[in-house]
Amino acid sequence: MTTDARTWIDDGQVLSGAVHYFRIHPDLWTDRLKRLAAMGATHVETYVAWNFHERERGQVDFDEWRDLPRFIRLAENEGLSVIVRPGPFICAEWDNGGLPTWLLYDGTTPLRTSDPRFLEPVDAWFDILIPLLVPLQRSHGGPVVAVQVENEYGSFGTDRAYLEHLRDGLRSRGIDVPLFTSDGPTDLMLDAGTLPDVAATANFGSAASEAMRVLERRRPGEPFLCAEFWGGWFDHWGREHHTRPADDLAAAIEPLLASGGSINVYMAHGGTSFGTWPGANIDQGIYLSTVTSYDSDAPIGEAGELTEKFWALRRLFGSATGASLPEPPPLPERQRAQTAPLAPGAALLTALRAASSGEITSHLPLSQEALHQASGLTLYEADVRIPLGDSTLRVHEPRDRAWVFVDGVLRHRVDRNALDEGLSLVGNGAISQVSVVVENEGRVNFGRHIGEAKGLLGGVSIDAHGVSRLVHGWTQRAIDVQALTSLPELPAPSAQGGPGTYRAELICAQRADAFISLPGWEKAYVWLNGFLLGRLDARGPQQTLYAPGPLWALGPNVVEVLSLGRPGGDLHVAGHPVLDGKIPELSSLELG
Repeated sequence: MTTDARTWIDDGQVLSGAVHYFRIHPDLWTDRLKRLAAMGATHVETYVAWNFHERERGQVDFDEWRDLPRFIRLAENEGLSVIVRPGPFICAEWDNGGLPTWLLYDGTTPLRTSDPRFLEPVDAWFDILIPLLVPLQRSHGGPVVAVQVENEYGSFGTDRAYLEHLRDGLRSRGIDVPLFTSDGPTDLMLDAGTLPDVAATANFGSAASEAMRVLERRRPGEPFLCAEFWGGWFDHWGREHHTRPADDLAAAIEPLLASGGSINVYMAHGGTSFGTWPGANIDQGIYLSTVTSYDSDAPIGEAGELTEKFWALRRLFGSATGASLPEPPPLPERQRAQTAPLAPGAALLTALRAASSGEITSHLPLSQEALHQASGLTLYEADVRIPLGDSTLRVHEPRDRAWVFVDGVLRHRVDRNALDEGLSLVGNGAISQVSVVVENEGRVNFGRHIGEAKGLLGGVSIDAHGVSRLVHGWTQRAIDVQALTSLPELPAPSAQGGPGTYRAELICAQRADAFISLPGWEKAYVWLNGFLLGRLDARGPQQTLYAPGPLWALGPNVVEVLSLGRPGGDLHVAGHPVLDGKIPELSSLELG
């Protein structure tokens, strides 16, 4: 069946919530979907993150955590209809907006355009993805009732042929449920992001009546859907934690529902951007890396907590449908609080050399794209003659942070946002080894900066007596921390309290949810039993990493830490998250 833009919502009033399968451990999918149904939702919406399924070109994975059809069927089991947003671009505060990094390796692919260099890999991806969705459509007896064409394109570009190609590609591959686009409720965005024969929806978090008037003016008589009603917001490292009162959210939604409009709450349950999957933004020229947690102050918290917003929406949605709602499942169990010492292993440079996939030499430092590196850390090393007397070593255009070592000692840090005055050196004409660890803190996921290069882009110079001399002759090693399941085991401890690897062992009596923190640690990556939970940063606001129960083992568990900067105290495990930059002291009662 095909449905035109005027009648595309055939469910009456849609009460949906966004839940991303790729941000939830698959053993917990059912739990989160049950909570959504208990909130009164009739639908669930999810993006499809292309780079999550095809991290390397031609290697597509839909197994286990990536089993999208299973997630959709589980939603159906809970009585939920499904709205799918397959991209190829999704934004979603996800690395590179969901576009695979390998699109950038040759430096010539014009992203989100009708250029064949972009459409060819998109078509190859859709040739695999869309046939998985076709039998899940309502027209085939399944739960999928609508599919989005791209995402917020009106905030990016004006290539109408690109949107038309995606629309036609969805239809020709068998998508026959209604299609829609979503953009901000302004003429600027709707002019470029919509198609005349595809339903237009709006994304916003307030002023619902004004948004509905804009859509009614442009699409008279077309049913109204807010495809993303922003009930909360995400956080960036070094910025404040965002919250929104439940009564404010309810007051903003009430006029939309009262007028018969439909809604998708973004996010209903945010989950976690594990590993190196968080994206980034550039705001007024400032690069902002997104934190690991995607809690987003959502109605259903990162670990399944039911917040005041949950109960407020349950009242609103229940009133709108008049249905008897199921009770939510009990909160998953939590680990008892405990602490554990972290034993040092290898010094950082030693560990990175051992963890890399090999070395590549060049005259000037190569970007991560030139190294075919999707994410993580790159170690750049060169032998540098330090001239007699005073000089300054400068690291130019690191993306996004650089940790500078001279003869194995951490001497300097460079942030892409800060004016760098350089590292002052006093030399005697001898050669020193300069090592620069550059950290990719996430690829931009929104706007014109998507696809920007990462790595050490501007090289390194030695400045003295008014002359700036570039350093040539580099060895670089790519360390894809997302792919690591353990840190290198080296013959003898050598970290000695500095940057490097650390290890703790925890004994657990149950496989229950927990939150891991590293008080006092400057910057660290954390693995639990071989799974990369994500990053912690002393800049805050997030101070804990969510460690889902299915990742724990009964008995011994191993936590590994890769510290880039200053180490701190013992590892803490607690039963509650800290997302606002304040770490409460563990009481003797909590420690049991």
